[in-house]
Amino acid sequence: MPELPEVETIRRTLKELVLNKKITDIEIYWGKIIKHPDDIEHFKQIVTNQTIRNVKRKGKFLIFELDTDMLISHLRMEGKYSVSQTGLPRDKHTHVIFNFTDGTSLNYNDVRKFGTMHVFSKADYLTVKPLNQLGPDPFEANYNLKYLKEKLLKTTRHIKSALLDQTIIAGLGNIYVDEVLFKAGIHPQTRANTLNDTQIEAIFNFSYDVLNEAVKQGGTTIRSYVNGDGEMGLFQQELFVYGQENQPCKKCGDTIEKFKLAGRGTHICPTCQR
Repeated sequence: MPELPEVETIRRTLKELVLNKKITDIEIYWGKIIKHPDDIEHFKQIVTNQTIRNVKRKGKFLIFELDTDMLISHLRMEGKYSVSQTGLPRDKHTHVIFNFTDGTSLNYNDVRKFGTMHVFSKADYLTVKPLNQLGPDPFEANYNLKYLKEKLLKTTRHIKSALLDQTIIAGLGNIYVDEVLFKAGIHPQTRANTLNDTQIEAIFNFSYDVLNEAVKQGGTTIRSYVNGDGEMGLFQQELFVYGQENQPCKKCGDTIEKFKLAGRGTHICPTCQR
């Protein structure tokens, strides 16, 4: 699943490719992707003839700012965007196509069909689901140490489960939670409410540092992630624990282990994360 760095990389790419393009019509081949409004024709009516004025992001959500509305897109497991000339043969996994006046198209491709799209007015989009349920992401001003400490010390969940909770920190997923906890030297089964100030500060700092470095590297390509230009990310070369099971730890040399925690594959160094 694309996490914050991948979505941010896609956002930056798409901003270069679709900014100020006017939508002439929309082709929808899998209607279940459209969540609001739930009537496909109404969705088309709202979006058609609007121009993409900006491409934003909140957590793992892409936000296309139109003239009067916001188109909110979640890529889920394997959603991808690409830009092509209008009228080319459609790939069977391309489910939504936004055609522009300049003869190009924005194509949404999703093998597993789990992605979602919502359209809301500019006045409402932050006050309704799905965005109103998100906590701040580490690049937002309201993500601060005091906020994080208050949230973590209120829950008895394992710290990994707490960090995966998008209502606490938006944008962190399985890859980057494993990496943050390794950098912080914290075992993922540690109860969040037992963390001391030094540990919470380490999580706070490394959440930003790890995500920021991943953005610089264009994200992490584990399976099928590519940006809007079809390019893979490079951060997988910088991973310390995620996907490194049975490999020597780059810090201490012990063997990286993998186990299931709350149904998620979890990677640790048993020496660095006692």
